[in-house]
Amino acid sequence: MSTPSAQVHPADSHDLIRVHGARENNLKDIDVELPKRRLTAFTGVSGSGKSSLVFGTIAADSQRLINETYSAFIQGFMTSQARPEVDFLDGLTTAIIVDQERIGGNARSTVGTVTDANALLRTLFSRVAEPSIGGPKAYSFNVPSVKASGAITVEKGHRKATKATFSVTGGMCPRCEGMGSVTDVDLEELYDEDKSLAEGAIKVPGYTGGGWNVRLFSGSGFVDADKPIKEFTQREMHDFLYKEPVRIKVEGINMTYEGLIPRIQKSMLSKDKESMQTHVRAFVDRAVTYVACPDCGGTRLTQGALSSTIEGKNIADLCSMQISDLADWVRNLEIPSVEPLMATLRHLLDSFVEIGLGYLSLDRSSGTLSGGEAQRAKMIRHLGSSLTDVTYVFDEPSIGLHPHDIERMNKLLLQLRDKGNTVLVVEHKPEMIRIADHVVDLGPGAGTDGGEVCFEGDVDGLLASDTITGKHLEDRVSPKETVRTPTGRLEIRGANRNNLQNVDVDIPLGVLTVVTGVAGSGKSSLLHGSLLKGTRAEDEGVVAIDQSPIKGSRRSNPATYTGLLDPIRKAFAKTNGVKPGLFSSNSEGACPTCNGAGVVFTDLGMMAGLSTVCEDCGGKRFQPEVLEYTFGDKDISEVLAMSVAQALEFFGSGESKVPAAHKILKRLDDVGLGYLSLGQPLTTLSGGERQRLKLASHMGEKGGVYILDEPTTGLHLADVEQLLGLLDQLVDSGKSVIVIEHHQAVMAHADWIIDLGPGAGHDGGRVVFEGTPTELIRSGSTTTGRHLKEYVES
Repeated sequence: MSTPSAQVHPADSHDLIRVHGARENNLKDIDVELPKRRLTAFTGVSGSGKSSLVFGTIAADSQRLINETYSAFIQGFMTSQARPEVDFLDGLTTAIIVDQERIGGNARSTVGTVTDANALLRTLFSRVAEPSIGGPKAYSFNVPSVKASGAITVEKGHRKATKATFSVTGGMCPRCEGMGSVTDVDLEELYDEDKSLAEGAIKVPGYTGGGWNVRLFSGSGFVDADKPIKEFTQREMHDFLYKEPVRIKVEGINMTYEGLIPRIQKSMLSKDKESMQTHVRAFVDRAVTYVACPDCGGTRLTQGALSSTIEGKNIADLCSMQISDLADWVRNLEIPSVEPLMATLRHLLDSFVEIGLGYLSLDRSSGTLSGGEAQRAKMIRHLGSSLTDVTYVFDEPSIGLHPHDIERMNKLLLQLRDKGNTVLVVEHKPEMIRIADHVVDLGPGAGTDGGEVCFEGDVDGLLASDTITGKHLEDRVSPKETVRTPTGRLEIRGANRNNLQNVDVDIPLGVLTVVTGVAGSGKSSLLHGSLLKGTRAEDEGVVAIDQSPIKGSRRSNPATYTGLLDPIRKAFAKTNGVKPGLFSSNSEGACPTCNGAGVVFTDLGMMAGLSTVCEDCGGKRFQPEVLEYTFGDKDISEVLAMSVAQALEFFGSGESKVPAAHKILKRLDDVGLGYLSLGQPLTTLSGGERQRLKLASHMGEKGGVYILDEPTTGLHLADVEQLLGLLDQLVDSGKSVIVIEHHQAVMAHADWIIDLGPGAGHDGGRVVFEGTPTELIRSGSTTTGRHLKEYVES
């Protein structure tokens, strides 16, 4: 009897994700086939099109197709997504995106609230804490206590008015409204009392010039706009600063007037400070002092919530504990009546520890998490999930991770894959690329020079290929034979911010210093929290370039963000004898049809909105008469279409020479952004491009000491070499450069290393090594030393 030949079941034949004709952003009609239930790494220089392919095409279309399975009614409440620019997509599965976007935006958002740990604790306390004060809301600092009574009429059948009472017991501290801190405003920072409103007395960002914020006060009738503020009567001063909201008519328009202090409290102080624009955050730092709320002691909770305990600890005590310690406390807690809840809570807290975030506390503000910490926090809900055949999409999960922590992250990614999931990772670190089953390398360059598939295959094939990534995957930077001699030192004494344990350390000046250590060891606390708060930092002119995201809409571009457009507009205005405002697409020169956007948006309700190129300006964003004015034979739209490299040449010599513009362009070129166009929207830039754009803009500041927070974020292996040259250039020009970094190439290139640890949280916060890279490698006494030795000698 013959055995029938084995046949593949039709359901098992869909083992590939096929992408054909992808053209999103800079992608050039590319085709790729990705194996399912494998780990695929996407590599290439920053701006080569990795995010456009993975996030903008594959993940975006997966989410769009899932949204379309809902009814039109539900879709009307969801964010609509347009179909990506691609000919054909096949084999897609449900995509779960775990990106680098910061968590926050609300000052009440904490690690506990965004991961649902607080929700579990609140439920636990509402069931078993003594004394019992109510349901879960009674332990929430986001819920105020509310009481109401009166008559209600129900419009149903025979209308009937009945008396009703309503009450909610919330956990929000009434004084600080769940913030944990109260503010004290320095009035001298709000206004100049020697000036009148007409003379620009208000110093608050957004209240300058002839804007509506100023016109509201001037035309309110409550104050005399032409009288210096110091001459205001008591009544005028009260109305100016504290008046309750009232409807008035200003210049024929109905508006709501209220005092300056409640206005800025609503517009600025109620927001997460980390999410503010740089100049607004600087104003808040100057004008506002935050002190712990005297009623709740900074816990954000009512006295009733604080009085309710389990085993002698209230919910605020548990949220302030280091999560690894909290996990141990919960593990030793046996309450059979709520065992399912306890099991879920134990798993969640253990996931924090497993993913390397055990050093955090649940009451930590989510806005203070780094990009890497935020991404790992988002991963927590997926660890232990029973879902399979899901596509997990990660955006550089190695960000913010020490080489020791990268090993742990690799294990987690492989666990997700081995459960039967497809894992797509955009990555630059060799340690993470090497574990991939499949590699897609994009390039060969960035921007318009990228968007092509340079290699597709396994890691061995990538190493043997002639691509930029293949050539640099085995790159190693050796320690310098001779290091620079310091010209001085910055002293830090008794630093105890966060987990620092009374650290005394001297940071050498005039050299390249790298501060390293495992994630959570206290690096940022030492520099941003201790060094930047000292008076010595002001004397030395310290310029800090942190990881806070760049703010900007699709109207913002490299020219506006860096201030490059200002000297360009002035040059156009001077040459043509007109106002500079004509050469702004956000001001007088904007095309009236598209309001300077270059495209016209059509809202299609629950369907994705449609954007079409403006027919009147052809996408150039300016009025036709503005484009008649030229500078160096170029109109303003042609200048904005130039790349940084082209503009550098254009504004560097001849009749079109503009030294102020050339200086800014040179900095952009130095950080490797020569391929960017001046008018490219910031929303289309990759993470690495935004980081370097920020670095270039800060390089223009006058300072003697630069503090850089992981400048290798988003950088390709080939770009790291250029970054090291840039750091050397800064030091050789007389600057002192201090870098918080985990990349071994930067460590090896340093003149001096300060290693913090030995662990994270309360297991860190100490200086475990100070010296040169060579001495660190030779000693091998720390985790960093062992990994650096392995890197150099491999």
